Amino acid sequence: MQRIALMLSHKSIIAMMLALGAGLIFLGMTAPWWVWMLVPLGVGMQMINEYALHRFIFHLPPPRRQWAFDLLYQAHYGHHDFPTNKGLFFVPIWIALPVLALNLSFVYIALATAGLPLPLQIAVATVVVGGVLTFLGYEWFHMTAHLTVPKTQIERHVTTLHNQHHFRDFGRWFHVSPGGEIIDRAFGTAIDRDALKTQQRIEFIRTLGLSPDDPRLVSARRKFAAKYALRQDEIDRSATV
Repeated sequence: MQRIALMLSHKSIIAMMLALGAGLIFLGMTAPWWVWMLVPLGVGMQMINEYALHRFIFHLPPPRRQWAFDLLYQAHYGHHDFPTNKGLFFVPIWIALPVLALNLSFVYIALATAGLPLPLQIAVATVVVGGVLTFLGYEWFHMTAHLTVPKTQIERHVTTLHNQHHFRDFGRWFHVSPGGEIIDRAFGTAIDRDALKTQQRIEFIRTLGLSPDDPRLVSARRKFAAKYALRQDEIDRSATV
């Protein structure tokens, strides 16, 4: 119940659940049976989307301009800076909904241009139903990885790999959803067990390679302290080199 309540406390989770519900109703009213069979395709599409966003957008090199740095801090940098802060667990709504709309539009336009039947229904089945279900699963497993709670075997496995991303090498293990490690292995961003025995932790790993007292980090922590309920002692400790 604790995890469900935490999930439901975030705007992006509520918004995506509403989108999922609308997608299911739309398909129930307009789609033949074979369109429903394409939902698993959306699961795979979203897992690739998850990896690409995490690796290529959320881990962009730190911008020099503070306003751009602040956007990435709220999107992901801050989560690495304060990995146990519950307010920073989830993808912000201003990222989740635009990405959903963009993916839906892209798939619909591609299908319609190709002249395939029922392009909107297929787009909804893959992006809104399959994709959003996978997104919600991602958020569940990601949240669980950062909480000290009883975990299932698969949750423990995900936690082990995700901890390597946070505390061993932030340039590895970008997946979070179960099974997503296949993508990391395919793209060369996995850490094998033998490498873990010899690989040292990256310096300043919790600040993605930035010095903990980097002025951009200091400014972002101060700016978002109230929003994410950051205590002054936490901020002071994070700025210690």
